Amino acid sequence: MSAQRAHDHRLQCKKRIRSRIHGTALRPRLSVYRSLVQISAQLIDDESGKTLLIASSKEAKAPFTVAGAKQVGVLLAKKAKKIKITSVIFDRNAYKYHGRVKALADAAREGGLQF
Repeated sequence: MSAQRAHDHRLQCKKRIRSRIHGTALRPRLSVYRSLVQISAQLIDDESGKTLLIASSKEAKAPFTVAGAKQVGVLLAKKAKKIKITSVIFDRNAYKYHGRVKALADAAREGGLQF
């Protein structure tokens, strides 16, 4: 599969997922982004179009590994508790639920978030 075709396929998957997922102020959307050098997650209120909080591997000073993704998940859960958010909707952003994405989600669950 060519690079452009793979990119288009990922965008189609992302669009399909986002058509079914919608975050609110009480239950925001936990969106995961994985780049080549870091992983980040943010809680988004889609009704008002605002990002409530962000946690990244750069902020957590974590390596770009499964262990680093776990640190980001724990950091995100701590920040969410401070603003009294306990329940979220998980948006994997067309990434497979495997490896770093799964580690971040599991760590956020262990930190107290429900999804």
